[in-house]
Amino acid sequence: MNRPTPLVPNWHISVLIPARNEEALLPRCLDSVLRSRALLPPSISCDIVVAVDRSTDDTWQIATNMLRGYGTVAATEAGMVGRSRALAAAIALENYAGFRSRCWLANTDADCIVPEDWLLKQISLADEGVEAIAGIVEVDSFEEHAPHVVDRFRSSYAIHPDGSHPHVHGANLGVRGDAYLRAGGWRELATAEDHDLWQRLLHINTRSISTNSLRVVTSGRRAGRAPHGFAEALAAHNESAA
Repeated sequence: MNRPTPLVPNWHISVLIPARNEEALLPRCLDSVLRSRALLPPSISCDIVVAVDRSTDDTWQIATNMLRGYGTVAATEAGMVGRSRALAAAIALENYAGFRSRCWLANTDADCIVPEDWLLKQISLADEGVEAIAGIVEVDSFEEHAPHVVDRFRSSYAIHPDGSHPHVHGANLGVRGDAYLRAGGWRELATAEDHDLWQRLLHINTRSISTNSLRVVTSGRRAGRAPHGFAEALAAHNESAA
């Protein structure tokens, strides 16, 4: 007698977004995430978790209004991005009742724009057995910087001929729920929390890839929210001679 083939549970995606005083840029971020979510097939469920950290503007209200029926908005007074990301991930995993191996945590930042195929690409790679993905970022505008910065940034932002790269951005990092937990999750760090998690994922031999096929657009502002983060690294190019 033929035995029935066991059913593989469908994927669930949680998009995790820390936000601090992002009333100007959060709407475009959430709009892009919702567009990416809309392209998912009905078999894939998806929610969005925004962790609002010490905001004094309308970030909370904007997130609440835009995410009605699509996710959760949580508040924290942590004052550090690592704790905000950890809170968002904890809420996502608590809300999802299925297997952690079928829960995908897609991380971005509130000043970013994700492409419409952002979630589909991650799940396609997850279907192939990939457990963690590091993507790349592009800059929306260099208007706050000296004229030479655009060329200096692009020439120094290394991409290997095969499409792999050495970059790790919390703004574009996906990880399977069980791998995230095995690695110990986001640590309560004020900066470099993305590199910290990625190194621990590699240390436990997670099947990880770094690919330039997964891109998000981030803001080119000179003053960021995290100390020693991407904005500061970008601004440092202004100090170089043109």
